[in-house]
Amino acid sequence: MCGVVGTISHRPVNQLLYDALLLLQHRGQDAAGIATMNGNSFAMHKANGLVRDVFRTRNMRSLVGNAGIGQVRYPTAGSASSEEEAQPFYVSAPFGIILAHNGNLTNAPMLRSEMAYRDRRHINTNSDTEVLLNVLADELQKETNSAALDDDSIFKAVAGLNKRVKGSYAVVSLIAGFGLLAFRDAFGIRPLCIGKIDTPDGTEWMIASESVALEGLGYTFVRDVIPGEAIYIDLDGNFHTRQCAPSASLNPCIFEYVYLARPDSTIDGVTVYNVRMRMGDYLAEKIRAETDVSKIDVVMPIPDSSRPAALQVAKRLGISYREGFFKNRYIGRTFIMPGQAVRKKSVRQKLNAMRIEFKDKTVLIVDDSIVRGTTSYEIVQMARESGAKKVIFASAAPPVRFPNVYGIDMPTRSELVAYGRTHDEINDLIGADQLIYQSVEDMKKAVQDINPNIKNFEASCFDGNYITGDITEAYLDALEAARNIANNEEDRKSDPSDFARSQLHLHLANGD
Repeated sequence: MCGVVGTISHRPVNQLLYDALLLLQHRGQDAAGIATMNGNSFAMHKANGLVRDVFRTRNMRSLVGNAGIGQVRYPTAGSASSEEEAQPFYVSAPFGIILAHNGNLTNAPMLRSEMAYRDRRHINTNSDTEVLLNVLADELQKETNSAALDDDSIFKAVAGLNKRVKGSYAVVSLIAGFGLLAFRDAFGIRPLCIGKIDTPDGTEWMIASESVALEGLGYTFVRDVIPGEAIYIDLDGNFHTRQCAPSASLNPCIFEYVYLARPDSTIDGVTVYNVRMRMGDYLAEKIRAETDVSKIDVVMPIPDSSRPAALQVAKRLGISYREGFFKNRYIGRTFIMPGQAVRKKSVRQKLNAMRIEFKDKTVLIVDDSIVRGTTSYEIVQMARESGAKKVIFASAAPPVRFPNVYGIDMPTRSELVAYGRTHDEINDLIGADQLIYQSVEDMKKAVQDINPNIKNFEASCFDGNYITGDITEAYLDALEAARNIANNEEDRKSDPSDFARSQLHLHLANGD
């Protein structure tokens, strides 16, 4: 999960891109980068850290130009957190191209080999974004060997890229001296949307991962980029579009609605907040069927993304809604943090339980999802320590039983609390008196209730269906091996004693 933005304007764009990245900060807290274009020249600054920490006044002054792209990132699939892998990436030929993307290429190793031996292109990092950039550059080179660059050759290059690249990708890029190019994979897995603003000097365009980045800066949300579609906006603001992938279909990542996106965003015609409320409606009926709701004293959300669902659960069940957990907003999202030991330590720094709301009560805690179980276990313990008589834990999403390979930081099976375990075993691990999950069918219906035109989803982490059709056991094994090495190193660095304790807990949970 990353956040990308690109813009063509009649004014300097450095501050505009900075502000857009602040609105997308929830999509990645590992690194940030901005690149601008002034004529045929690029300026770029990127580094590890939050947007507010990466960019200083001297950096902003150097980002000159009326066109630019930006990205906030967190690493996936065992990738490193080095500054060399921060985005955007640049390649000098042909023309000069800068690119940033959100997603994950599932055939990146094969493409990297092609680049080295067939296309004679050097890949300098382990990032699949650099691979994607070089594929685009290679396809543009083929289309312009005997012709000038125009919108037709650009769209043909994107079509060629779509034939070679597998996985998920939502892309923004700049071609030196020409303009902004953006495109989305043929399955529409990762989101990308278009906004515009009319000025006295003409129309200005912005393309971003979420509508909140557009609307927060005064742009009018126009529409989503269609799966397989490419958008090219030249430096005069002329808007060109073409479908560049045959048999494209919309299969949005359902985890965007569950957790990743901001609630005030609209993705593929669906308001995220409304979806989370509908998930609460369906979850309430599941709770009613599985427990005696008359004995529940209060419903509590885990702030912030589970609030809409928890509110609806309380309303549908006729139970008092209370805020029992309070969030320290200066701690990052624990889902995004690398390393199990780091996540475990940060939970109690991030949340504080107010004892008066728990003492001698049967508490129904609602969370958006349960991924690794570390956060859920700590939350249940905090409720008990605060005097809760009984703790029922409800998840607005189904069990996360399978790795995600399309750009979400949960690629290994061993990290997933629901993988290979029964319902009761999961409940025992998180320490609740009762555990209630949303069903896969109800989760999907919650989205389709708002936009019935969405027929299919990328929901592999829930249902195990990898829609790109190229994911094998060997692929998952390789990801798991790479991720385990990276995680173990992160945990040892963060706290060797905490790492040892977490390893012991994992062995006991697995019955070793």
